Amino acid sequence: MSSVGIKELKNRLTYYIRLAKQGEELVVTERGKPVVLMQGLTVAKDVTSLEARLARLAVQGIAALPIRHASKKVKPACIRGKPVSRIILEQRR
Repeated sequence: MSSVGIKELKNRLTYYIRLAKQGEELVVTERGKPVVLMQGLTVAKDVTSLEARLARLAVQGIAALPIRHASKKVKPACIRGKPVSRIILEQRR
């Protein structure tokens, strides 16, 4: 288990994320006091939040996380002519 300050973590975030993914536990410190334990999802124990549990299942390949798309306003379709219900009734006769 290694320790890293917030400033160092911010400057080299990719490196420390790679270490955590490989199974190493990192203690993040703020002014020399430990504030966060950072570890990869594959080795995390006692995961309590819903997001963390879903992420852990996704890492294990059991679940797939939803992909969020930017919501766009959809214009309603404008259909001319007879209603579909009337056409169906006419074809049944």
